Amino acid sequence: MRRTHSRQVGFTIVEVMIVIMIIGVLAGLVLPAVKANAVRARMSEAILALSSCKNAVTELYNSGGDPPGAGNWGCEASNVSMYVDTIDTNPEGVIKASLRGFGDLRIDFHDLTLAPLDNTGSLPSPGGLVRTWRCGSPTDWTGTNVPSQYLPGSCRG
Repeated sequence: MRRTHSRQVGFTIVEVMIVIMIIGVLAGLVLPAVKANAVRARMSEAILALSSCKNAVTELYNSGGDPPGAGNWGCEASNVSMYVDTIDTNPEGVIKASLRGFGDLRIDFHDLTLAPLDNTGSLPSPGGLVRTWRCGSPTDWTGTNVPSQYLPGSCRG
């Protein structure tokens, strides 16, 4: 009876280290994008929490009513959602949300503002119509101080 010696088969330590290095490089490239997309999804949820206030302001303007003044739109609140701490309004109906709960200090304790716009792209006058809403970046007139890369696509245009 003849015995055959079986060779031990497997990966060398160098091959394993190369695979681990490739995985590490790919993770280093992908993880920042994944985190930014997760923050944008949370920011979209924060904007969705403002929808009842958007509806109140739109309804008042579109029905021909006069703005009731700062903080009197009937939609101001605190502890609104997981990501919105408070909602405030100004006399023209610009909605300001204080953000929290993101677990990222680049966004927590910042403000997100939504402004009603008429067909000329400016704030509506009393009795005017709201055609669209605008949220902004740190450099525009709406007062949002969240870095623009963390705003959803609808807010960056």
